[in-house]
Amino acid sequence: MNKYDIIKRPLRTEKSVADGEASNTYHFEVDLRANKIQIREAVENFFDVKVDDVRTLVRKGKRRRVKFKLGKTKDWKKAIITLKEGNAIDLGY
Repeated sequence: MNKYDIIKRPLRTEKSVADGEASNTYHFEVDLRANKIQIREAVENFFDVKVDDVRTLVRKGKRRRVKFKLGKTKDWKKAIITLKEGNAIDLGY
């Protein structure tokens, strides 16, 4: 996998914006098959920063109903990236 396959998108929620301002952490949606080492390398290469810590969690999809059919949203993986002092990522928010 290359860095474009690993990092899908940045997450822009109230919590992620507050974490970015307070403790220099950023939230991303990443590929389910990616491990912490691959995520660290992808962020360092893509944004040209130094990563201090990577935390991951898998969010299970929710059950949804559309008219008479039951379905489920997809499972997805979230990565919380902490950068070393003096590094920052400009995501536009």
